[in-house]
Amino acid sequence: MFRQKNFSAKYVVPTLLAFVVTSACAAESEESVEQKIARSITAAPSDITDKATFMDTDGTILREGTNGWVCLPGVPLIPGDKHPMCNDEVWMNWLSAAATGAPFSTDVIGTSYMLAGDALVNNANPAATDPNDGGIWVQDGPHLMMLFPNRDMLSSLPRNPYVGGPYVMWDDTPMVHVMVPIEAKVAPE
Repeated sequence: MFRQKNFSAKYVVPTLLAFVVTSACAAESEESVEQKIARSITAAPSDITDKATFMDTDGTILREGTNGWVCLPGVPLIPGDKHPMCNDEVWMNWLSAAATGAPFSTDVIGTSYMLAGDALVNNANPAATDPNDGGIWVQDGPHLMMLFPNRDMLSSLPRNPYVGGPYVMWDDTPMVHVMVPIEAKVAPE
């Protein structure tokens, strides 16, 4: 039998308590497949989600679909994100390129739905993490995102997300795309 000197209940109780609390927190953060799909469904209209493939942010297929759309319970590029999105094939290729740092190009327009809103991001720099860095930060409500085959097609669109209507996000990066807000937003003061 294993014995350790000075082993007492005063160490066991806090250790067990910490284990129980940690396990409870982990259990709360674990979502079922059904919960992930339910959140993903809020990203796009039902004529897309009814037959879409549902994929977890780690690439695990939650439910196979038939219409070419892929819905995720969060943005895979942002660890722990819970803002769902539904993407066409072009956007899935964009996500893959963005995740690996590979070059991206397309010869067709790509569309992504985020009708449940998005995370707070820097409009110029996808790698920025500090909202106090002096950049323009934006958190859109319901919106679409679009990719275009040619940057020249974006030349007439504003880069400022607060002027109203569609705008360009991450313009000077390979991750450039057009944001199409569905609701008005107010610029932070």
